[in-house]
Amino acid sequence: MIKSELIARLVEANPHLYQRDVERIVNTIFEEITNALADGNRVELRGFGAFSVKHRPSRVGRNPRTGETVNVPEKHVPYFKTGKDLRERLNGK
Repeated sequence: MIKSELIARLVEANPHLYQRDVERIVNTIFEEITNALADGNRVELRGFGAFSVKHRPSRVGRNPRTGETVNVPEKHVPYFKTGKDLRERLNGK
């Protein structure tokens, strides 16, 4: 599902809301999650999962085509861990 499909489903489920209001709500939620992760905070949505940021230190990698060593800089990557309710629903329990 892409963001526009999510917005369309929410508009269908809530006919009393305008599409522009639903778009603003969805964009605000995503923006707040992004801002929290950018600040190094963890975002937990009970029953769904938790977003956090993991640090990957710099390392020496290899170019698979030439075999030449390449320095890979350190970086921060987003990480998602599913919640118990989501895991159980996916596994049919």
